Amino acid sequence: MSQGKAETVARRAVTAREGAAQLGVTPRTVRRLKAEARDDFETRARERRVRAAQMRNAGASYKQIGEALSCTTGAVGALLHLARREGLLIEQAVKRAG
Repeated sequence: MSQGKAETVARRAVTAREGAAQLGVTPRTVRRLKAEARDDFETRARERRVRAAQMRNAGASYKQIGEALSCTTGAVGALLHLARREGLLIEQAVKRAG
């Protein structure tokens, strides 16, 4: 088994449970204090959906999108589902007709 660096950068150094043990508080307290601001999260999530939709509209496969966004093809499907609901995706039927 190869030991190397992870392909994606972790967004946290320790888990909530580990941090709670170090600070003597509950994991819930650590999660609440370290949580990303909702507006920041929503902005980052929308940017991901837009990027996935742009790639799909350009003809990229789910696998290619997943590799570019560092996620699984299942996650790509979920991103594109939400993008479709937001009107970000050009539907295949429209592409064929136009």
